[in-house]
Amino acid sequence: MLKDYPIKQLVQPLLDWYPSHARVLPWREDASAYRVWVSEIMLQQTRVEAVKPYFERFIEALPDIASLAECPQDRLLKLWEGLGYYNRVRNMQAAAVTVMKDHGGKLPADYEALLKLKGIGHYTAGAIASIAYGIPVPAVDGNVLRILMRVSEDSADIMKQSVKTETEQLLAPVIPKEQAGMFTQAMMELGATVCVPNGEPKCTECPWQPYCLACRHQTYTGLPHKGKPKPRKIEQKTVLVIRDGEKVLLHRRPQHGLLAGMYEFPNLEGHLSREEATRYVEQMELVPLKIEPLEEAKHIFSHIEWRMIGYMIRVAQLEDLAAAKTGYVFAEAEVSEEKYAIPSAFARYTKYMNIHLGIRK
Repeated sequence: MLKDYPIKQLVQPLLDWYPSHARVLPWREDASAYRVWVSEIMLQQTRVEAVKPYFERFIEALPDIASLAECPQDRLLKLWEGLGYYNRVRNMQAAAVTVMKDHGGKLPADYEALLKLKGIGHYTAGAIASIAYGIPVPAVDGNVLRILMRVSEDSADIMKQSVKTETEQLLAPVIPKEQAGMFTQAMMELGATVCVPNGEPKCTECPWQPYCLACRHQTYTGLPHKGKPKPRKIEQKTVLVIRDGEKVLLHRRPQHGLLAGMYEFPNLEGHLSREEATRYVEQMELVPLKIEPLEEAKHIFSHIEWRMIGYMIRVAQLEDLAAAKTGYVFAEAEVSEEKYAIPSAFARYTKYMNIHLGIRK
């Protein structure tokens, strides 16, 4: 159990190991509080290699908290397009506005003050405080939980908040006061590159091998223990790619709720037949000229799974609809790629308007 394990013995071997094994990452080159914050929010639920080009583009466009606070929503969402979980960046902007108002445009060098900012939880506050400001506070995420549960052979359910809270409390006293930032990053690095989440851990490369109970007893495959999450809600959708020549009809989602404020293809609940899809387009006061079925697609959100079918529908009189109905835009592909943020949920269908979401590979 972690509470009975001598965690302090792990500190120096980790600090000795890190300098020669740390990856070169763009947010480590200049570990300012703003850059650490942006990187940590981007890295939530997103792989490091995928984040790199997004981080560089975002920082170039919005180099400081003031520019983030003032950024128009459409541009902000477009900069985030392809990363998903768009509430992350909306919360960042709300926090940036607060920082401009209450903290003179600078993220506070105070763990508790960071926690009060929207979208910043214990892990992100710990990462900013320790890496950017050298404050000895823990930053416990999935990587850190995994390596600590394995080294101590603790089978507690890491999905429980109580387990994460206890881990933070046990880790805090051993954080080296003069090397807090290095310690935080070393913990992250060990979990990301050695004691990996998928596949067999690289025990022979690990500085904790002599101290690791899971390695000694070969029990790492069952650790850490994760309780079963609640099953996702399945929703069926029919996506309509409605085109008039080279232009496509997009609809802006409401400003609250899932994918708030983003642009989407018109879509309906359920899986519609060709006839039902045609009738729906006619009810929109459009003239369908041709309808073609598109491939099926699936997109998984945190608690919802969309299972989609689609139709390409060529119509006439699209400009009249766009002018008459609130929330619709009649978009050319080139303009869409630069201006309108479309959720990655619709990525399978954006090829039918000849655009690419997010960062080009």
